[in-house]
Amino acid sequence: MTLPPAWLSEVPALHNELHFGDRRVNCFAARPRSLHALYASAVQSNGGGEALVSAQGRFTWAALEAQVAVIAAGLRSQGIGCGDRVLLLMGNRAEFVIAFFALSRLGAIAVPVSVRSSLPEVSYVAQQCGAMAVLAETEFCTLVPALVEAPNMRLRVALDADAGPDWLSWDMLETAQPSLGPDDAVPVHEEDTAVILYTSGTTGRPKGAELTHLGIVHSTMHYAFCMGLGTLDRSLVAVPLSHVTGLIAQLCTMALVHGSIILMGGFKAVTFLSKASSERMTHTVMVPTMYQLCLMQPDLGTHDLSHWRIGAYGGAPMVPATIASIAKAWPGLQLMNAYGATETTSPATVMPPSDTAKRPDSVGRAVPCAELQVVGPSGQVLPTGEIGEIWIRGPMVVKAYWNNPIATSEAFSDGFWRSGDIGRIDAEGYVQVLDRIKDVIIRGGYKVYSSEVEAALLEHPDVIEAAIIAVPCDILGERVCAFVCLRAAVSEKTLFEWCKQRLSDYKVPEQWRTGTDPLPRNANGKLMKQAMRQAL
Repeated sequence: MTLPPAWLSEVPALHNELHFGDRRVNCFAARPRSLHALYASAVQSNGGGEALVSAQGRFTWAALEAQVAVIAAGLRSQGIGCGDRVLLLMGNRAEFVIAFFALSRLGAIAVPVSVRSSLPEVSYVAQQCGAMAVLAETEFCTLVPALVEAPNMRLRVALDADAGPDWLSWDMLETAQPSLGPDDAVPVHEEDTAVILYTSGTTGRPKGAELTHLGIVHSTMHYAFCMGLGTLDRSLVAVPLSHVTGLIAQLCTMALVHGSIILMGGFKAVTFLSKASSERMTHTVMVPTMYQLCLMQPDLGTHDLSHWRIGAYGGAPMVPATIASIAKAWPGLQLMNAYGATETTSPATVMPPSDTAKRPDSVGRAVPCAELQVVGPSGQVLPTGEIGEIWIRGPMVVKAYWNNPIATSEAFSDGFWRSGDIGRIDAEGYVQVLDRIKDVIIRGGYKVYSSEVEAALLEHPDVIEAAIIAVPCDILGERVCAFVCLRAAVSEKTLFEWCKQRLSDYKVPEQWRTGTDPLPRNANGKLMKQAMRQAL
């Protein structure tokens, strides 16, 4: 049976606890004490239930566990142990799930990396976190720095046997004996880091957010509680497992409730609708663009989506017209906005579905263990309804940025994470996000940091100045536009290819304004991006 939604039931017992040295936070009193315990409970309680549906096959929780136990033993035989960082460079496939839970059994730290990354991006992540190993799809092995360039990453495992002389095959991991069962799990503390997810900051350089066992457990419990999820739910993962949404909101949350995970290799509206129908999907989390693309399909009405109960979204606002169209297309669907970030292990707020249409300007109310406050420029907490920066505290907030004490001290204060978002909270507790402090572009739910793209452009020898701004897009929300001042004639195609080699594909500018005239600056020498927007 599924649980009733949070706004129709009492919140489970909370306990005020001290964590991470000086953070006083509200926690669920009854909870799993680690990511492994969360997973092992599903195996024990629902072994015969379907756990995973993927292109690589279907797995019950018991069958999935058999694979996890073998791969955990294989990784241990190769020297992977507690605290070791291991890159996961795979798309949405069964091996990602198996490796992820195997690493948690060893007390190792999973470092998921987007398969859309470039070689310099993967190299930076591997070096910054001190990765000892990488597990990769064979086609993405070329994104991994060579052994001579990253000698610490001595263990390299490819899913196929023909990746090269420095690589072991996945099959070789499966030969280790004996297997490593749930009772053989390495003990961990719930404040230990379980996952590192990289997110860019104010400088555009990626920062490794340390997701703890405590944070992952609380985020999954928030999702399950607020969305009324249970064993019968089937979540279709159409976003990358390397992102906090796919990893926590779907994979880990379904493990918590002992439900089913259905993997898509990549999102295409026509494929999503077909698979949602055939697999009797009940739950998913997507960006608004994905919903819009589904609504545009001419055969929309031919798909049986009667099982679909929960449609969560985030990453960008959803316009009222889209909300109305969804209500017409799927009248039984509970559409719920969720607001969070990698640093909050997502989510911090959830919108009750009964209020989605009435409050399209809001991202909902705080989840049970979260504290939100709006802070002014001088650090003062602002009264209800006033506009300022949104700060978030709770057990799900990451404990630090990996090996980056300066960024950690700048981003955290008294246990609160400074979101960088401008917003307000009304008298009823509804949160409204109005803007971003920094020049962040949201393209189809993916964040693009202008400084990172500008830095890549400025590496080109003929680029004098570069500025990145957002241009509106009806489908993706925003697209990336580059203003470039050149010292010599360079084609837009050349600049496009230059960026493509250094950035994830969604970060590469799609519109260009190039020339030899200096970019507009104010008296202090700061680029005037508003003038560039007006010029468009």
